[in-house]
Amino acid sequence: MGIILGHNGYQYKVNEHWLQNNRANYPVNDCHEMVQARSGLLYLLTNETKNNILIYNRDGEIKGSWGNEFPGGHGLSIHNENGTEFLYITDTLRHKVFKTSLTGRVIFEIDFPKEIGLYQSADEFKPTETLIATNGDIYVTDGYGHQFVVQYNAKGEYLRHWGGKGPGKEHFDCVHGIALDNRKKGLSSLLITSRNENCIKRFSLEGEYINKISLPGSFVCRPVVYHNNIYAAVFRSGDNQNYGSGFITILDEYDKVISSPGASEPIYHNHRLLPQKQLSKIFIHPHDVCIDQDENIYVPQWNSNRTHPMMLSRIS
Repeated sequence: MGIILGHNGYQYKVNEHWLQNNRANYPVNDCHEMVQARSGLLYLLTNETKNNILIYNRDGEIKGSWGNEFPGGHGLSIHNENGTEFLYITDTLRHKVFKTSLTGRVIFEIDFPKEIGLYQSADEFKPTETLIATNGDIYVTDGYGHQFVVQYNAKGEYLRHWGGKGPGKEHFDCVHGIALDNRKKGLSSLLITSRNENCIKRFSLEGEYINKISLPGSFVCRPVVYHNNIYAAVFRSGDNQNYGSGFITILDEYDKVISSPGASEPIYHNHRLLPQKQLSKIFIHPHDVCIDQDENIYVPQWNSNRTHPMMLSRIS
């Protein structure tokens, strides 16, 4: 049956049969992020410019591809706008955010935020992620740049910014990913990772700090909210120089880690999570997770021998 991964009723096995055909025709470099459209198709962003976007079905068949203009393709989000779905792509080398159709037509671009007055040139803006709020506002994390979260309206017009690198609770150290948390009715908030601090910080939609979810030992990428849980790829564990030590982590509705496929069991002592580390050499550098309707997990990886995403089939 293979190795069983995970804990506490969230257990998985690697689906060895997923994506066995025609991989050679669709090369990948770093597989950064993955989202699922209403059709059920899965969209992967890679920084391989022969095919920046790869489109899979849930059986692992590659159904299409497009894009050769995103050499620094890093963040991929999907948003349903009045019945039409759009993708949002961040490019850390082109220093821009792109809104596109599902077939690759560019709708508009967002350049570096001159309005802030803290960027001398576009080269300093290296956006890693976007989030599109219910009202259409666009939140951009400058995770490899000046560490700000920049908020725009639906047209890409600047509204505000916050964060930046620093020691305060409102600051970040690698503001890598962002998600909207609507799990509590009437209490929408932003979940924003500070990867090098091993935590997720919660903010209001206007950028006011609320609290922090500590994940000791976990260099966490983008939080993904699905039903009552938060899922995330842990890029590395223990130490940021610990090459090939990633895993997946799952938090419940109370923001407590309940399962960590590929890692040590989550244990709390005096209400604090003890540091976690990789146990099974299943993953190298997980960079994102995508959850389908059967709660299977698709895992794209950075710097992992140019491999396509993995599929974890849920078994309990």
